[in-house]
This record gives sequence, structure tokens and C-alpha cells, in this order.
Amino acid sequence: MKSLDLNLLLTLDVLIQEGSVAGAARRLNLSTPAVSRSLARIRRAVGDPVLVRSGRGLAPTPRALDLHARVRNVVEQAQAVFTEFSQDIDLATLDRVFTLRANDVFVGGYGGRLREHLRRHAPRAVLRFVSEGEDDGDALGGKVDLYIGSSQKFGADIKVQSLFTTTFCGLARAGHPIFDEDITPRRFAAYDHISVSRRGRAQGPIDAALAALGLARHVSLITPTFHAAIFALADSDLILPSMPRDLIPGVERLGLKLRAFPAPVPVTPVTVVQAWPPRLDSDLAHRWLRQTIKQVCGASEAAAQPL
Repeated sequence: MKSLDLNLLLTLDVLIQEGSVAGAARRLNLSTPAVSRSLARIRRAVGDPVLVRSGRGLAPTPRALDLHARVRNVVEQAQAVFTEFSQDIDLATLDRVFTLRANDVFVGGYGGRLREHLRRHAPRAVLRFVSEGEDDGDALGGKVDLYIGSSQKFGADIKVQSLFTTTFCGLARAGHPIFDEDITPRRFAAYDHISVSRRGRAQGPIDAALAALGLARHVSLITPTFHAAIFALADSDLILPSMPRDLIPGVERLGLKLRAFPAPVPVTPVTVVQAWPPRLDSDLAHRWLRQTIKQVCGASEAAAQPL
């Protein structure tokens, strides 16, 4: 490019989030042809297709995924320049209940650190966690201040910020016979599994990965949360095949005799975001909470060690 157009970074960020030119156009308040032209310019600048057709939408290429974290960081810094407030907030006297609809990956992996941060800086503030609902479309319904969970299709007016990406591993009791030999896909599928699904689903991406190898598993227990699942492992030969690595330190602190292992089939990482309605975007206390959550998650990710 002969000149730098920062609008292309914002367009790329929204395109990857939406997986749709039309969806990105709605978010950006632009026409679909305008976003299509911007995508063409991005492709020429990057030298990569960036987004390719996948089913009914568009999927990011590996190059796009590699760029996205850096692009998101630049966009957030640019937005911060125009959203700085001259007012100040007295955290020591902040008397407010924040209602967060959050998945158990965030609550278990980061909730304690967040509460400790509030204890030190905003001691009168209260965190009220409510569970994810079965209807993702109502993620910010009712009196919810902030949604924290897997990235999804939000309304065009909803503000979204990426927090972290969680990867997965297998989990079983420390003396499980699966550890007696190399953990192959066949041995992995031979034991009964636990499925974690708030909708009660037994099937998922792992079944597709096993089917590609001519294998199938038996799910004999379905729980709504990962925390419920881990307590079913200690006295059984069940396997939890997709445990978020962010929860492993908590398992270790509890002293549970459980052992993690790399899953022998690929499990796609999940990006966790925080999302909020536009009515709260300029709220000083809410903005401080969002920044604190981003900071807590960023510090935890930087300290995380690979399995």
C-alpha cells in the first residue's frame, strides 16, 4: 500500500469476528460492497486470502489468525485514545454490584484473581456471577452487565473484546489404566467419556475427529459444567476428553488426584471474549471493570505454562 489506512485494521478485526461480509458491514455501518472492497484491499496488502468460504460463512486463514491478536491490540489501543475520560472514579467508595454472565472456564480460571483485585482496589464492589443460558442470543438479556464466554455472533450494537484463547487437554484419575501405555486414539476411545454441555449434548467435535479415524466413543455421563465433571473422575475410569487448560491450576490447588494428558485427537481452541451493551460503554465503573478483567486475563495467560 502506498499509504496506511488504519480503517483496514478495524475492518479486518470485525470481518474475522463476524465471519461474514454482510455481518461486518452491519457492525461497521457500511454497505456490503464497501466492505467487500476493503477485504480485497486487505488481501492485496497482506498477500493472503485472509478469509475463505466455509459453509455459509467465511473462515479465517492461518495467516489471518496469526495477525488477528496483533490487529485486535492495535484497534483497542486506538479506541482507547478516543475514549479516555477526564473524570476520575473513587474505587475505594464504589458501592456497586456487577452482574456477569460467565462460563465456568472464566469463573474457575480467573474469578478468584478478579475478586482479589477488587478486594484490594474496590473493596465495596460485589461480583455476581450468573450461569450461561441455553439461548446464546440472550447473552446480555435482563440486568446482565457483562457477558464472558466463547466468541459468538452478537448484535451489531454489542461491544466485544477478546480476553484469551483456551486450549484443551484430557483429564483422568492419576491411576487410570490409560496411563499404562501410549495414549493412542484407539485407547482414548476405548474408555467411557464425560461430555460437558449446558445443553445436554453428548456429541461434539471430538466425535468427528474420531470418526475420521474410523473410531467412535461412548459418552456415559453428561454434565453442564467442567467443575461438575472433574469430581466424577476421581473414583471412576471415566475420561474427560476436553478439559480447558485454564482450569488445571485450580485442580492442582484442590489436591485432586487427577492427571492431565495431551488429547490424541485435535481439539480446536476456543476464544473467550467479554461483551457489553452500548449503554454501558461510557460508564466509568464498568469501563474500569472491563480493563481490570482484560489485565487479569492477560497476566494469567503470560504466566501459563504448556502441558
